[in-house]
Amino acid sequence: MQVTVKKIDDINYIMSGNVANSVIQDKVSKLKETISEDNKDDKSSNESVEQEAAGEVFKEFIDEGIKEAKIDVDTILGQPALKKYEQQDDSVFFEVELAVSPVVNVDVNYKSVMPDFTKPVADPKAVEDKLAEFAKQQAPFKKIAVAKAVEDGDVAVIDFTGYIDDKLFEGGSAEKFNLKIGSKSFIEGFEEQIIGMEYDQEKDVVVKFPDDYQADDLAGKEAKFVVKLLEIQEQIADTPDDAFAKKILSDDKATLDTLKGKLAEQITSEEVSQVYMTELKPKIIEGLLGIFDFTLPNNIVEQEIDAKVREKTRTFSEDQHKSFMEDKGKFMELRESVRDEARQSIKISLIVEALAKKEGIEVHEQEVHAALGYQAMMTGQDAQELVKYYEENNMMLSAKMGLTEDKLFGVLLGFHQS
Repeated sequence: MQVTVKKIDDINYIMSGNVANSVIQDKVSKLKETISEDNKDDKSSNESVEQEAAGEVFKEFIDEGIKEAKIDVDTILGQPALKKYEQQDDSVFFEVELAVSPVVNVDVNYKSVMPDFTKPVADPKAVEDKLAEFAKQQAPFKKIAVAKAVEDGDVAVIDFTGYIDDKLFEGGSAEKFNLKIGSKSFIEGFEEQIIGMEYDQEKDVVVKFPDDYQADDLAGKEAKFVVKLLEIQEQIADTPDDAFAKKILSDDKATLDTLKGKLAEQITSEEVSQVYMTELKPKIIEGLLGIFDFTLPNNIVEQEIDAKVREKTRTFSEDQHKSFMEDKGKFMELRESVRDEARQSIKISLIVEALAKKEGIEVHEQEVHAALGYQAMMTGQDAQELVKYYEENNMMLSAKMGLTEDKLFGVLLGFHQS
């Protein structure tokens, strides 16, 4: 096996060379010896062996290239990218791109790009409004005194049973469910059809699950829900006092002023978060991108482009997907349209990684899971399903990097300690 290595720049390498067909066949023969007699004629078993043999040969090709170029394995960044694979008369030609970690000089004055920021003070009226809202949220639901038809904003207590193609589906039924009309917590069109229902009335509510619905078996399908209105409920809050504060804070020493202080902190935190996301973070990223200069790993950039293309095409219709797959020029145009964005994304990730190391900032796995759990709660998704989606689409590292970025920027802005 002869591998030629060309160094493109200070971190990127191209490995190329031929592997004789006989080498691959020897691998296949040895692996087939491990297959039981019962499976030797099985087509899927043989295909699996051939794939495993090709994988082993590819790994040996990479290892030979690393050895030839005298590359420190610990410095290799990401997975090598297969750029070319050609079956020739008596061999297979490989061309592979590989990169090592760039040197990010963290001795520059990176704190100079931190924007000026004055921490906001919670408006007393906003605190009172939040206290009233909080008190209402904590108030128990009670049946309204006089029965009426459902209106927008009411809390309707309903039984419902869901069917797809006249068959019950899992998770589509509930009893005595409190639904706030207008909350948009149900599938689009469901809540609107409850408006006008009278007590004990039963009706069919027909809706269609979104094409991008998180449960693949329900996405894009029409469903019928048999709904019965049991009653309408309301929440009437008591005037908050010290006893209310003690109960909410689970603290016998708490007072109403203590609770107001906590709510003021929450309001301030929300305002800081809003300013951070819309103003401060973009300025920090722009500033850091401007003062750091280093070579980017080509294979990682290409992988980021792939990820951004996948994200853009997630909402494409079947016809749109087909159009891009059949028109190579159109597909390449889409890839190039996200290249600059991908390059900046990889560059800031490498900067953040280097600065987080210098500042002693770490993000642990449980923090990533907690953040995804909060995201799921805020968007009405299932937390376990969201984590599963991130894991299956290799997005956990990206989520961790996002948390690391926010933690780093928070430290540099003085929001919290490292």
